[in-house]
Amino acid sequence: MKRVAALVLIVVMFAALNLGLYMTITRRLRNNFSGADQLKMVDVARYLPFEPESDLARTGSSFHLAKSDDLPVLDGAAALVPVYASVIENCYPEGCVTYEGGVFSDDNYYGENFASDSAMKYQNTIRGFDAVVDGSVDLFFTAHPSPDQMASAEEKGVELKIVPIGLESFVFFVNKDNPVDGLTVDQIRAIYRNEITDWSEVGGPERMINPLTRIKNSGSQMMMDKFMQDNMFEARLPLSIFGGAIGYSFRYYLSGLVANDNVKMLSVNGVYPSAENIRNGTYPITTNFYVVYRADNDNPNVERVVDWLLSDEGQQMIEGCGYVGLGET
Repeated sequence: MKRVAALVLIVVMFAALNLGLYMTITRRLRNNFSGADQLKMVDVARYLPFEPESDLARTGSSFHLAKSDDLPVLDGAAALVPVYASVIENCYPEGCVTYEGGVFSDDNYYGENFASDSAMKYQNTIRGFDAVVDGSVDLFFTAHPSPDQMASAEEKGVELKIVPIGLESFVFFVNKDNPVDGLTVDQIRAIYRNEITDWSEVGGPERMINPLTRIKNSGSQMMMDKFMQDNMFEARLPLSIFGGAIGYSFRYYLSGLVANDNVKMLSVNGVYPSAENIRNGTYPITTNFYVVYRADNDNPNVERVVDWLLSDEGQQMIEGCGYVGLGET
């Protein structure tokens, strides 16, 4: 009888443990709208100049650089690969984009096999900004550099010119199964200050909110810091990892570059982040994107490229890439 009682006690203990795990973890994970952060890396191979299948804006140009010219080297953030690759497609001579080993390899995150003499690079925001400061890149396409980046350039005695060339919206997204379709600016800030911690507080189901963040000095994080007015939580609540996720990015990066059917963009203050709502100014979180270069860069073609980007032809190309030009506001 003692053995039977002991076995029964063990069975009861395991059942209680499993029930506890289900109630505290499994039930919260089931259909919890997670996976909002499962974005793919940018497929740079889709945006290689002079390749017939590349997805570039071939809008044409009356401005052309020759092989004999001192060609400015272009680099940029992931979200702006189509823009600077399209500049090369429309304005640069064929053959100026070269690869180590002779062919492009996407067995890396940041296109590391662009050759040293290539007019196109892809080092993304953090490494690319450092490259324009040290002079190995001439023109860098990006969101506005962070205060830390500007301070770093100043410490190195480098003056930068930062020129706005287009408009983009900053968006928040969730899993497509999350019933919440929109939030207010105040609600988003409260979520990222750990003041709102459950979806039920913003019209959703009883699920904890898992607010995702990005790498420091990435383009998205720099914009988020600005949006949060430098008043953002230092760490997520420990149990929030079991909740439904919310993330942030730039509109075209999310909807065009890494299109993902499993996520949806949220309306903010009742306005959806469509291109039209960026143009008419009704979407509340709209920002410029920029081209950055050293003020002491003595290559005359650097400012020629910048001037072309601000021309009607350059703005038409930016529109053709899926962004919003300055002239449309």
